[in-house]
Amino acid sequence: MFLACCPSSKQISDIMQYRPGGYLLFSRDFADKTADEVRAAIQSYQDASVIPMLIATDEEGGTVVRVSKNPALRSSPFASPQELYGTGGIQLVLEDAEEKSRLLKSLGINVNMAPVCDVSENPEDYIFKRTLGKNAVETAEYIRQTVSVMEQQQIGSVLKHFPGYGSCGDTHSGLVTDNRPMETFMQSDFLPFSAGIESGSGAVLVSHNIVSCMDPDNPASLSPAVHDILRNTLGFEGVIITDELSMGAIAGYISPEEAAVKAVLAGNNLICSFDYRKQIPAVIEAVKNGEIPVSLVDDSVRRILRWKASLGLIELG
Repeated sequence: MFLACCPSSKQISDIMQYRPGGYLLFSRDFADKTADEVRAAIQSYQDASVIPMLIATDEEGGTVVRVSKNPALRSSPFASPQELYGTGGIQLVLEDAEEKSRLLKSLGINVNMAPVCDVSENPEDYIFKRTLGKNAVETAEYIRQTVSVMEQQQIGSVLKHFPGYGSCGDTHSGLVTDNRPMETFMQSDFLPFSAGIESGSGAVLVSHNIVSCMDPDNPASLSPAVHDILRNTLGFEGVIITDELSMGAIAGYISPEEAAVKAVLAGNNLICSFDYRKQIPAVIEAVKNGEIPVSLVDDSVRRILRWKASLGLIELG
């Protein structure tokens, strides 16, 4: 139930000790390495794991690239979907998504933490450069087709950042509150997520924004109400992932151990975190003392295993 942020050392021993569901790789995990060295490292992680791992990275294009930042892995970093769309329309975006998926797969990466479903047409918005920069309808069509390409390549897609960033600030540095009405989400922000779900995306990542019309007291990632909307209003049946739990919005709000337990109770299936060494024992203890029902764990594990099966990592009987 943990997508552990890959440590800079003890990667193998941590796999054997903590049994994470996967590793999330960052630029440092690719820097100054050849493609063969990256493949060998990832294969060593898989060899150490009893159940094949999700190996994920953020290769959105534009301001967020991990793999293509290394010129030994690609001659130039992937451009942003917004830039590609402006240059060659949706066709160029889809060709890029296919190339990106093939490259990641060739290295042993099976999940790209993309595409960005957030709707923004305002260059002043924090999230703008990572979005298509278009309205909800155009963004939804982009998401629909991009997810279809990723599914065809059998690389996992992650729809982010539910329920939609809007004009909110950066949750890496602290809590932000979104006071827009529910009507705005229903008519705009939810459209790209619904399109991605309909196209078969296996995962949705939930942001740390406090969305007052849904839950004025908790960040979305820790809110049962937000997860209920994702499950019952949008009908999502796949894996729900937290945004990284040591980001400023959460670190200044609650302890790492409490955050992980609260995240599970909110309805997250996969906890994305640097602090997994503290949080995994905390979640296990919460299960043992009855705070977290075993049925909740079983449900999450079933969803994660089904996702792994859809990616060709395991076979389910």
